[in-house]
Amino acid sequence: MTKKTVVIGFLGTQLDGGQGAGRWEKWRPTVSLAQHDDLLVHRLELIYTPQHRALAERVALDITMASPDTEVKPIEMEIADPWDFGEVYAALYDWARSYRFNPDREQYWAHITTGTHVAQICMFLLVESRSIPGVLLQTSPPKRQTQGNPGSYALIDLDLSRYDALARRFEAEKQEAVDFLKSGIATRNKRFNALIDEIERVAVRSRAPILLTGPTGAGKSHLARRMFELKKARHQMAGEFVEVNCATLQGDGAASTLFGHKKGSFTGAAADRAGLLRTAHEGVLFLDEIGELGLDEQAMLLKAVEEKRFFPMGSDREVTSDFQLIAGTNRDLRIDVAAGRFREDLYARINLWSYTLPGLAQRPEDLEPNIEHLLARAAAESGRAVRFNAEAKAQYLRFAQSPEAVWAGNFRDLMASVTRLATLADGGRINTALVDAELQRLRWHWQHAGADAATVGTVQLDTLIDAEALDAMDLFDRLQLESVVRICRESKTLSDAGRRLFHRSRTQRSVVNDADRLRKYLQKHGLSWDAVCTN
Repeated sequence: MTKKTVVIGFLGTQLDGGQGAGRWEKWRPTVSLAQHDDLLVHRLELIYTPQHRALAERVALDITMASPDTEVKPIEMEIADPWDFGEVYAALYDWARSYRFNPDREQYWAHITTGTHVAQICMFLLVESRSIPGVLLQTSPPKRQTQGNPGSYALIDLDLSRYDALARRFEAEKQEAVDFLKSGIATRNKRFNALIDEIERVAVRSRAPILLTGPTGAGKSHLARRMFELKKARHQMAGEFVEVNCATLQGDGAASTLFGHKKGSFTGAAADRAGLLRTAHEGVLFLDEIGELGLDEQAMLLKAVEEKRFFPMGSDREVTSDFQLIAGTNRDLRIDVAAGRFREDLYARINLWSYTLPGLAQRPEDLEPNIEHLLARAAAESGRAVRFNAEAKAQYLRFAQSPEAVWAGNFRDLMASVTRLATLADGGRINTALVDAELQRLRWHWQHAGADAATVGTVQLDTLIDAEALDAMDLFDRLQLESVVRICRESKTLSDAGRRLFHRSRTQRSVVNDADRLRKYLQKHGLSWDAVCTN
């Protein structure tokens, strides 16, 4: 069934005017819709204001003369100021909401040649939002105006999914943004890549607070700055990136640093101070280790985030600052809330977008691309290229991806390690001797970290296995099971845990299924992945 064509448009109070027979020699955009041999407009919804009723009636009569099959439905719309965006949009929106569209039987064209520029913009927005389920119609006059020449018309479909080239362009732009957030590092960890993919969408679409959690050195500060730079490049930020480590803020200095103060408000306040919240106006304020803030500062921060205004210390006059807050912490703020160390209302406010950045040990497949990135950066800074020889690289990666490498400082440890290797590499080549020395240095560096991890990771098996079965186990089996359970609880998925536990033997197998091997081991002891990770 062929759909009927319905045009929705404003009366052109100047372009559609004209008196006498001479008006037919003039191009009138609304009337021209009825003059095309290849176009039948079944119905025209003609919008006009009360003071132009006579012109609307004249145009309706002329359209009927030019095309008797076209039905003209005049729509009188009360608009006092056609240049007032709020008034015009509200009137059009209310009309569209009450109009009985029938897309199965009719196709709708929104005519944007007539009406004020404000009216044309409003038409565009209503079509884009699908409040008017159709396309835009643009009409143009003929090159030479002669009687009966209707000019031309063009349709503009705002459904971007129809434009493959545009879709590819937007997808490429999105990928560029994701790569930017990852500093151009071709990371391979699927969970991390999915995390950055979502952060990219949030960064460019939202100004709501963002909470980044994860261990020290996981890259929270770096990612926050990259998010700011991405927004700045897209003209979504006019201000600056302001960063402060809340662990360095103590006493009166904490509130003064963040919120500013008036001269004389406390001992040592020799002059007025704006404070970092005002410095971050129209930019990003990154509060690292936000869990270290005192309760008073937390209350002041909550008001500033919610209302964009606050009182500097010693002042009885509020100031304003419109900033986006990105917070970072290596603590579990839920525990701090339960213990009364962190305000529940502030936590709820900053937890709208919460992302946990995994430590380096949880992303072993990303070690190689990060090492290559750090070597390239070292080469750019020193002016000389540095590379591993094949044997040295394999040796370093075996250690780096093994459970022995705890990467306690995460990327800070990796950066320091690669920097040492690049600096000591004679002739720009990192050999096995250099790697041997570096691995000894890392083992020494992580001795206490490893001991602490072992202590923290002690597992109480009596919560998983009944006492009788536990008593029947050899000490060897019990210690092995404790270690396996600890690794499971430190890992995000069954596959992640399997990769860590079988990192050597998996390379010698033709078919690698770490998750299945681990699942069978747990089943041997009557355990499942869910039981291990939820107890």
